Amino acid sequence: MAAALIGGLLGKGQAAGGISVVELQAEARDRLAAKFAVSCVDSVAGAARLGEVVVLAVKPQQMRAVARALQPRLTRELVISIAAGIRLADLSRWLGGYATLVRCMPNTPALVGAGISGLYASAAVDAGQRALAEAVLGAVGATLWVQEERQLDPVTAISGSGPAYVFYFIEALQQAAQEMGFSAADARKLAVETFLGTARLAAQGAEDVALLRERVTSKGGTTERALASMNADGVKELIVRALHAANQRAHELGEELGADT
Repeated sequence: MAAALIGGLLGKGQAAGGISVVELQAEARDRLAAKFAVSCVDSVAGAARLGEVVVLAVKPQQMRAVARALQPRLTRELVISIAAGIRLADLSRWLGGYATLVRCMPNTPALVGAGISGLYASAAVDAGQRALAEAVLGAVGATLWVQEERQLDPVTAISGSGPAYVFYFIEALQQAAQEMGFSAADARKLAVETFLGTARLAAQGAEDVALLRERVTSKGGTTERALASMNADGVKELIVRALHAANQRAHELGEELGADT
């Protein structure tokens, strides 16, 4: 995700000299420096200065240690957390009470500049800093602000985990196509292009997707037969139930990761 953000920001006109990266792994540091011409160091202490925005794109299990290393350096910077499940109250505590924080949940299509990120800002974040946060995450896709931090759990369940569900359905389309005689390559092309085109069609208008679905479903046709089979098996209900399970797990992870044990 760090590489995607750097590439996105550079593509939006941010100067490479204005980006500094802390990366523990030497190989990753060399790769980022070579690809983007940005400054890369191996520790927070090694950074000459902090920028106006500090992005914490680390694994949730690493956040506590990173926050403690960062705490002495903070003054008025905006800190953006991309660590799944880490609540702002816990991050603020690990930062010694620092409160100028934004928490976000991007998804993997950000790697190709087509992601969507849910964002939540603490009360200490002003309008200008909210705009900064939106500009940073907007470099890799769409953004959506939520009014309550707890809403980031369903954001995680829907869009954060969502690409896996889409890949799962693409797998099913590919399997069916191959069973019907197509090569693996052709099956993949049919499935992926169908998803790309359908998503684009849905995105281009304000019509409800249910109406778009109905327009494809001719009376007595193939689509109606397939959807009737899915409805008989309760596919939609199973999907909705699965998303509620993902939402519950997102909540549980926040409890587990924030525990001081």
